[in-house]
Amino acid sequence: MSRIIRITTLVIAGELVYGLPFHTARFFRPTLLEVFNFSNTQLGDLFAVYGVTAMLAYFPGGVLADYFSARRLLTVSLVTTAAGGLYMATLPSATGMALLYGYWGVTTILLFWGALIRATREWGGQTSQGRAFGILEGGRGLAAALFAVFAVAVLAAYMPDDASLATDAERAAGFRMVILCYSAAAFGAGVLTWLLIPESRQPSKQHRNPFAGMYTVIHRPVIWAQAAVIVCAYCGYKGLDNYSLYAVQVLGMDEVEGARLAAYGAYIRPVAAIGAGLVADRFSVSRVIGVMFFVLMISCGFLFASDPAVTGLTIIYANLFVSAFAVFAFRGVYFALLEETKTPDHLTGTAVGIVSFAGFTPEIFFSPIAGRILDASPGLGGHQNFFLFLAGVASVGVIVVALLIWLQRTAVKGSLAK
Repeated sequence: MSRIIRITTLVIAGELVYGLPFHTARFFRPTLLEVFNFSNTQLGDLFAVYGVTAMLAYFPGGVLADYFSARRLLTVSLVTTAAGGLYMATLPSATGMALLYGYWGVTTILLFWGALIRATREWGGQTSQGRAFGILEGGRGLAAALFAVFAVAVLAAYMPDDASLATDAERAAGFRMVILCYSAAAFGAGVLTWLLIPESRQPSKQHRNPFAGMYTVIHRPVIWAQAAVIVCAYCGYKGLDNYSLYAVQVLGMDEVEGARLAAYGAYIRPVAAIGAGLVADRFSVSRVIGVMFFVLMISCGFLFASDPAVTGLTIIYANLFVSAFAVFAFRGVYFALLEETKTPDHLTGTAVGIVSFAGFTPEIFFSPIAGRILDASPGLGGHQNFFLFLAGVASVGVIVVALLIWLQRTAVKGSLAK
């Protein structure tokens, strides 16, 4: 029972800490753009600010995770992130929002990410890494979907029956309440981590110099291949942020319907992530990721070539959900590569820091690129170009996974030769 409580708490914390910076833009993008009077380019630049501070925080955050209690790091992260939501609820200026996203880059990464991955790897042990990370990602998806449905209901309560007739005041009041709900959820998750995550075993301190393990990690080619896998995978994940906007601008939905479509899509996440984890434990993490990249490439290629006026909506919806399934599947297992690539346990945090530093660089460049693609050709054309961009990234992902598999085989042959 204690193991179930522990992983459940990690799941809840692991998703709700990102509710404010990400859910508000993913599920409510059209509303956010209207309330703050942002263009897609401006919103993309906000995420670039987050990405810069997050990138700078990944490596030191990994070192902290190897040295300090996950319980304390996670709790402080959640509480400080929730505090930022109180400021967002005042609907600050573009400059204020940029500073806020920079702040969140620190609170959600420096204090949180490495600790979460280390705690999950320890929970999974040597034989159930796919299951551990699949449960983490899948559970996070379920938490995201459930809370998003609740938040959509909160927004709808402030809007008229026909959301397209909402006044600016009604829209702002509803979105402000959505922000406050996500703030309360992050704070509540912080309380849960303090009460339910045990201190457990002391994090490794056998390397008193926090940079002592860095040399070992950065000289492993498989670490950089794993980082490249995550770059491509995270681009796919960031691509989901525009699905609600696609629903409004191309499929003709209103703001509430678009948010609801994105929220329902999140229910795919637990099925995809946990399923991928179970398959990965039985076969190979890298092969599962490679197959999902191929599926994403085909699906986004189809969406690039599709026009709702010609192609049936059922087929378009199917491809939207298939692409989301692929994204959630490889997100569910890409950190299980740490075990597959034989990364030493005591260097987990350091490896996570380096892999994340490189792998999550899409936080800097993806949203600005996506925003400019969409703004350059407003409407259907911009979204088609965006899906072509995603298909190209997925094809690169297939190539990178093939390289990772080759490096693993080379390492095995080299060890046998010795």
